[in-house]
Amino acid sequence: MRRFEFAVDRGHAKAVNETIADVRRLRMAAIVLAVVLGAATAVLISLDHPWSYILSVVFAIGAATSLWVAIWAPRRVGSIEKLYAEGPLVAAVVSETRSDGLTLLALVDVGLPDAAGARYAFVTRSVRSLPGHNATPGERVPSVSVLADRTVLPTGDTWQQVRPMPIAWGTRDGEVIARAIAAIDDAEWQLLADNLSVSEKVRRAENNHLLVNPKDLPPELR
Repeated sequence: MRRFEFAVDRGHAKAVNETIADVRRLRMAAIVLAVVLGAATAVLISLDHPWSYILSVVFAIGAATSLWVAIWAPRRVGSIEKLYAEGPLVAAVVSETRSDGLTLLALVDVGLPDAAGARYAFVTRSVRSLPGHNATPGERVPSVSVLADRTVLPTGDTWQQVRPMPIAWGTRDGEVIARAIAAIDDAEWQLLADNLSVSEKVRRAENNHLLVNPKDLPPELR
């Protein structure tokens, strides 16, 4: 597993890193829902009817679940430094541009740690901004892959959630980004450049990733 070390600029990351923003939005939504469901629970209890007590239990469970998500989400993701330190360095390129952002196409080993051999897949991620890079198809965007499962016990032999997180979301230093680009094999960059046209298909696939046929991989990755 290829790692890449650099000093994360926390101020920059908090301002532009969309992984942090996604967790923040999830946490705020969960808190708001917990408050609403808690208030509804109190109202139902005050009605003092058998049916209202039954409903209040359901609403109370919902409030507790939402509160748990608000607490769990940041801990599940961990610190931004930890994500960059532990995430494998992967190749990603700009594959599509839109008026409200762009799409990244990445090549990621999505196999679980105990899987027999690598399981490479094309992975897409829609982003709103990409400081430090040109928003043109083919632009090289070194990233780390953030890997997770939706369930406590994984199913199958691949990760369920795979999201490339650009190095540029963690630093303003162009030399760091250039060093990350150089640390990735040319064969990986070329494979992505040759497959920009599959971006839309991958974006529409389940979990936004599509396994690559081993026969289509360059010899360096087989």
